Amino acid sequence: MRTVSPAELDRERAHLERAREELARMRERTAGLTARAGDRVSAEALELTLARRLAQLADDPHVPLFFGRLDHDEPAGGGVFHVGRRHVSDTAGDPLVVDWRAPVSAAFYRATRHDPMGVEVRRRYGFARGVLTGFEDEVLSGPETSAAEHSEILEQEIERPRTGPMRDIVATIQPEQDVIVRSELGRTVVVQGAPGTGKTAVGLHRAAYLLYAFRDQVTRRGMTVVGPNASFLRYIRAVLPALGEVDATQTTVEELVAAHGRLRGTEPAAVARLKGDARMAQVLRRAVWSHLADPVEAMVLPRGSRRWRVPAHEARDAVAHVVGRDLRYDAGREALRYALAHRVLQQIEASGDALDDKAWDVLARTKAVKDYAATLWPVLSPARLLHRLLADPELLARASDGILTPAEQQAIAWDVPPRSPGTARWTLADLVLLDELADLLERAPSVAHVVVDEAQDLSPMMLRALGRRARTGSLTVLGDLAQATTPWGVRSWDDALHHLGKPDGHVEQLTAGFRVPGDVIEYAARLLPRIAPELAPPVAVRRARGELLLTTTPTVDLVRAALARDGSVGLIVPDGGVADARRGLVAAGLAFAVVGEEDPSASDGPDGGDDDATEFDARLDLVPASLAKGLEFDHVVLDDPAGIVAGESEHESGLRRLYVCLTRAVTSLAVRHDDDVPAELGAP
Repeated sequence: MRTVSPAELDRERAHLERAREELARMRERTAGLTARAGDRVSAEALELTLARRLAQLADDPHVPLFFGRLDHDEPAGGGVFHVGRRHVSDTAGDPLVVDWRAPVSAAFYRATRHDPMGVEVRRRYGFARGVLTGFEDEVLSGPETSAAEHSEILEQEIERPRTGPMRDIVATIQPEQDVIVRSELGRTVVVQGAPGTGKTAVGLHRAAYLLYAFRDQVTRRGMTVVGPNASFLRYIRAVLPALGEVDATQTTVEELVAAHGRLRGTEPAAVARLKGDARMAQVLRRAVWSHLADPVEAMVLPRGSRRWRVPAHEARDAVAHVVGRDLRYDAGREALRYALAHRVLQQIEASGDALDDKAWDVLARTKAVKDYAATLWPVLSPARLLHRLLADPELLARASDGILTPAEQQAIAWDVPPRSPGTARWTLADLVLLDELADLLERAPSVAHVVVDEAQDLSPMMLRALGRRARTGSLTVLGDLAQATTPWGVRSWDDALHHLGKPDGHVEQLTAGFRVPGDVIEYAARLLPRIAPELAPPVAVRRARGELLLTTTPTVDLVRAALARDGSVGLIVPDGGVADARRGLVAAGLAFAVVGEEDPSASDGPDGGDDDATEFDARLDLVPASLAKGLEFDHVVLDDPAGIVAGESEHESGLRRLYVCLTRAVTSLAVRHDDDVPAELGAP
């Protein structure tokens, strides 16, 4: 590494100040533009574009505009480029900062001494609250080239204590991560990532890259980010806006299917697993198409003084022809009306009557044709059909014959059927079935790209629901099979890709842990031979080993010790232990927020937390074990590991849950136990 020159540091600070001034000018110029168009719709679209551009030009003085620099050698054309979160140019249009997603920036992440990619020097900057404090130069080519050295700035950025929601990793993206981030829009990628490998950040940065590289296409068709729960979405909410992107919709599977009904019920895990089985797609398809009736009478269409007839056998042929076109159910009913009308049209033309160009459409819309088509191809609704299927054992038996066993049919059927679809206490698995039915009736629209995190916990039917929303697009699928904690989750990424409808998708495996320290990840990895023996164990690449403590010390004392240090603190407890933990923190006078509580006022009273604290904005978060997945804290206090395992319906699922909770720490992990650490973890 080259030695930092004070004069050079001053020049870099001046460049940063100039870049901020030019960004302010760009924002002021955009704010002064007026949306003028030929019509109201165009004007609104232009106003939206300007508002989006204004948001992209926002400047946070605590976030550096650039984090790196590339000095190209002469054969590559020379030139110096500062790499940052967004493009900044001067009044002449010359770049002061190039966007990290631009092609020229790829070398910042991928260049090596073996393949410098035309780069002579790569510079990394150190910042403290937006103030440039130093830099490191790595010489990649030329006479001064030296052996690879450790980057203090890179390590400090990865390990920097923080509070609040997840932040971007744009300054620390590693080469293997960048390859995934810059994958083409048309490619579906699965990222199998061990804890601390940055898979969630990689997925979000790929979303930002696609919005940059394929902006028109992605903006026009849409992008959706799907997380496991609302708390997780609040945790990642700031990443894309920090990268200048505000166009992605963030949601959960529950929210995606909420249009079909209200989530009001729960059910045993075995029933939910069965309803989430891919075989249910066959059952539902058969149930839908079983409603087609066989014509037994001719269709009669009065027109003027004449009555035109379509014999039953011709109507039967029309139905068979439409079914053979493999249309959605509702589109098929529409096509049948036109097929029947076409047969009448042929008879009228053969009689010598003159018809205009609209005659076919007019005939298809007559009451006689519509009523006759409805008897053969009745109108269906997802809710009414699923209600009948689960309430009527005979209908379920016909639809499931050869697909589900009698015992499985009995398991999913309602013991006491609700009187109507409106009174049904739909479960999440039911809503996903309703989503499948809705697509069988009418084709669901597709977006350009879907990013789905914690995908290992999704059932085959949930994956089908997500795949439909990217039917003509692509997906970034993020997860870790070792962290699968639902009974219905997939156990193979090949199976997941099949259910998503993307069998040609590519699987990338990340095993280099940049966030979880070595002592912590190695301790948690003792569970892998039991919960995921087929996966390669994660490898911590940080020099710092972190801190691991197994103790019987009272929980509150451990939390106080963690709060005495810099950074965020997470107290992870079994779901059933949240109330006791809350009371203990309140009695100790510690301010905290409870993950999963959207309204802090819900914790008012003697057992409540800090009325003003919201999850991820407080220094201390109380985390139910079921909501720990995907979260990170500088310091973690894990209370009652045996209770976390016992909280799941199956022992192996409990071990997976424990594996998740053990790997949430960035710096230190304290495990408080009662001398009952699960045997799979071995001796302390």
